Amino acid sequence: MQEELNQFQKLGVWHLVYFPKGEKKIGSRWVLRCKRDDRGVIVRNKARLVVQGFKHVEGIYYDELFAPVARLEAIRLFLAFAAHKKFKVFQLDVKSAFLYGSLKKTMYVCQPPGFEDPIHRDQVYLLDKALYGLHQAPRAWYEKLSTHLIEHGFNMGQIDKTLFYREKGKDIILVQIYVDDLIFGSTDEQMCLEFKEVMITKFEMNKIYSRCAKTV
Repeated sequence: MQEELNQFQKLGVWHLVYFPKGEKKIGSRWVLRCKRDDRGVIVRNKARLVVQGFKHVEGIYYDELFAPVARLEAIRLFLAFAAHKKFKVFQLDVKSAFLYGSLKKTMYVCQPPGFEDPIHRDQVYLLDKALYGLHQAPRAWYEKLSTHLIEHGFNMGQIDKTLFYREKGKDIILVQIYVDDLIFGSTDEQMCLEFKEVMITKFEMNKIYSRCAKTV
């Protein structure tokens, strides 16, 4: 739990303020689970602080909530193209991805259970970034990531908004987004290394895996 709150402080997710009269605040709760490996052995006890987004009113600000997500067919096409071009596919996972998204609305959240400030118990947190459980969180994260890629020379697919690409001469790099997971590959491995650096400068990564796409 403390590790999760340390990540909030590192990314500047929120800050304590006095609760204004007439405003509404959202509750928060801890979600605890055991992370297991392929053999079912527990490798980590994980804690996630989420806000009670179910208290949001349905139908309001819908344009701020929808976030494109890669379809399975799109991922299959990506892998088929990688197999055709015979290049290696990498997969990376962004750590605490939703915490990078910026909010357009003012939102107040109750202090997390068990970690209330002993001096300012009557205060609440004003969100500067999105939190897990917020309906706006996926959209805010997608906008942050897509903007970062476009600023570094990537183009967004005209049909599939989760596909980004960049060309350099005869070489090309493709990036497919599925929420906080990304798969990417290039006809030039140097472009993959450059993409890793682009991501590391802005976001913290959990792990980067490599896979070879093969024709079946």
